[in-house]
Amino acid sequence: MTRNRFRILVLILSALALLGVVSPAAAATNACATPWGSLAKSVHPNDPGRNFVHDIRAGKHACYDRVVIDIAEVEGFESYSVRYVPQVRMDGSGAVVPLRGGAKLQVTIGATGYDDDGDPTYTPAVPREAVGVAGFSTLRQVAWLGSYEGRSDVGIGTRARLPFRVFVLEGGSSHVDRLVIDVAHRW
Repeated sequence: MTRNRFRILVLILSALALLGVVSPAAAATNACATPWGSLAKSVHPNDPGRNFVHDIRAGKHACYDRVVIDIAEVEGFESYSVRYVPQVRMDGSGAVVPLRGGAKLQVTIGATGYDDDGDPTYTPAVPREAVGVAGFSTLRQVAWLGSYEGRSDVGIGTRARLPFRVFVLEGGSSHVDRLVIDVAHRW
């Protein structure tokens, strides 16, 4: 009888210990669950506007890395296409742009990098390293590819093909909308 009680006690304590170890891991997994997927996301992708790329920046978050493209709007900004591609290419020439990372996102924006007078509105010091992303979990490189026929392109190298989401934050009275691209750290 004592031996059976001891076995039951060991089983109960083992089960409780196992629950204590599994629960935090399950909670961490659920905290970063993303329903985004990795398919192309676009809104009016063939509609070049009269808007201008103003800046590009990136940030780290607990569950994803973020790229933000500032668009100085003349007309409401509403044209973009973001998709994984085998190789990022320059619009116009079709030249391949090598990017670090296991996967590549091609971002096409219905905004140009030049104002109405032909002056640049966005000129990074090193276009292929438009934003420093060293130490990021998911992002490996952000490259400014330039503008062609009213559209601009950005290449984003990521660690792997991971879920991403895209949305626009309207600037309101500042007239600077933000195209936001979040790439999850994992599936």
